[in-house]
Amino acid sequence: MQFNDIDFIIIGAAKSATTWLQTQLQSDPAVYMPDPELHYFSWEYDRGQDWYLSQFSEEGLSKTVGEKSNSYLYEPEAAERLHRDLPHVKLIAQLRNPVERAYSRYCMLFRRGEVGADIETYLDPTLGENVQFLVAGNFASHLQPYIDLFGRERLLTLFFEGVMDDPDAQMSQVRDHLGLPPCALAPEAREKVKDKTTPLVPVQLRKRLAWMKPVVRPLRDTAVFEAARGLIARETQYPPLSAELRKRLNEYYSPSIEALEQISGQSLNHWYKPVDRDR
Repeated sequence: MQFNDIDFIIIGAAKSATTWLQTQLQSDPAVYMPDPELHYFSWEYDRGQDWYLSQFSEEGLSKTVGEKSNSYLYEPEAAERLHRDLPHVKLIAQLRNPVERAYSRYCMLFRRGEVGADIETYLDPTLGENVQFLVAGNFASHLQPYIDLFGRERLLTLFFEGVMDDPDAQMSQVRDHLGLPPCALAPEAREKVKDKTTPLVPVQLRKRLAWMKPVVRPLRDTAVFEAARGLIARETQYPPLSAELRKRLNEYYSPSIEALEQISGQSLNHWYKPVDRDR
């Protein structure tokens, strides 16, 4: 496998159903993508070309080859590195309402016990521009280096709503961009992307039971394991995103959303309205 054999890169964004997008492409026998996010052009560039190319199986030589690493959208040097090594690739960015993306990111980390219940500490833009939660959603500024280097025609900009509302049309755009013939959606297309309402074992209890992981690992996915897990798993109660906090976030993101409208040629007025998404 050589750099010239790689045809496309999904550059992000995080919390925007890019794993769904990868799953759909991997279901096509004519497409090859490695499973893990390689993060080569963002965090692992020092590993060198040989390491990167070794992550691709030789079975991809006769197929359309690509990879997905959401960090490429955010790392300042990623666009230049990608253009230096893969100037021919086609790019895909799938984006999400930045307010919903920030809240989804917060909920994921809250579910893991990595952030506290004081949601405004993390999401209130008047307290500072938190890079992980807030700056990451300024999509226009993150996309501009790619447009400058690759041109608009090589970048397909999609939106999370397309996955939720019309996955067939969403994948048709992807396949057209990559020069692939029509293909039926994989069964996973009809499932929830990632459901934050799925019952989980509470964080503190998970920590106390961590020593049991090696013991119960052989039982995972069995009826006995799922029955025992069901006795202690609970649906996580997330701190709500208040109307006032949403208003402050909308004001913060307004300039970036306007710039993204110019880049994508699509109206994003609906992003200013609350949506009921549980994914």
